[in-house]
Amino acid sequence: MIVLQQMTVLFLVMMIGFFAYKKDIIDSATSKKLSSIVVNIANPAMILSGVIGDTSQIQGNDLLITVTASIVLYLILLLIGTVLPNLLHVPKKSAGVYSVMTIFSNIGFMGFPIISAVYGSGALLYASIFLIPYNILIYTYGIQMMQQGEKETFQWKKVINIGVVFCIISIFLFITNIPLPNWVKSTITTLSNMTAPLSMMVIGSSFATMNLKELFCDKKLLIFSAIKLLILPIAGTLLAKQWIDNWALCGVIMIMLSTPVGSMTAMLAQEYQGDYALASKGVAITTILSVATIPIVSALVMNG
Repeated sequence: MIVLQQMTVLFLVMMIGFFAYKKDIIDSATSKKLSSIVVNIANPAMILSGVIGDTSQIQGNDLLITVTASIVLYLILLLIGTVLPNLLHVPKKSAGVYSVMTIFSNIGFMGFPIISAVYGSGALLYASIFLIPYNILIYTYGIQMMQQGEKETFQWKKVINIGVVFCIISIFLFITNIPLPNWVKSTITTLSNMTAPLSMMVIGSSFATMNLKELFCDKKLLIFSAIKLLILPIAGTLLAKQWIDNWALCGVIMIMLSTPVGSMTAMLAQEYQGDYALASKGVAITTILSVATIPIVSALVMNG
């Protein structure tokens, strides 16, 4: 019920974006500017918000296990993200977007609320550690994959962007545990809280330009969704339970793998000239289907 409520809220915000576009409150130019706000302001604030809490509560063996699990998880996802587009025989121009959609889920503004509601606020400490490699990769590997025409000329100036800078700052704050003034924390939290509604509204506005009937007739996207929402989280969580004797940490891994394609995928596609239409469809269809698949995955792998 908690999961269903969270999904309903996000879906309603997307629908507000849809009707705002239909009523000319949002147009394509506005949508692009909102995407830029999410990528360059709100999401960097969310990166910091993940480490300004009392992460010092995770210490010793638990900290080592969590850091190791986060590194292993993303190494495996990078491998799958490289192989899966070839298995699905997607066009070369779409391969980068499929790769990014495979790796990056909606863990920040969908996964975090679910984790907090189901496993308690303490479990967010584990999730915040997973956000560090997530954000480093999405602002480096993710951007490179979106820029299909420029992948052959790797340029450091494209890697050293605002997202990576804030990731470095977040790692520094996590390691040093420097206390921040309450007014700084409040500012970061306020900006961070913009990420979910703005990104969902942008995705919703993109619905207005889609043929929703065709959305569910895209066989490759449906097969991808089944792999992304069912096979990967079930297999990944069962594997994690074989090696990790921590119920909350396994739950965090399950939610992170079960959540739909991250809306940042579409934001980056729009910001960096990727296949925005495909990324938006991926976010849309996986978000809709995840209302059913997350409870199914949880029931299958977390009971007992």
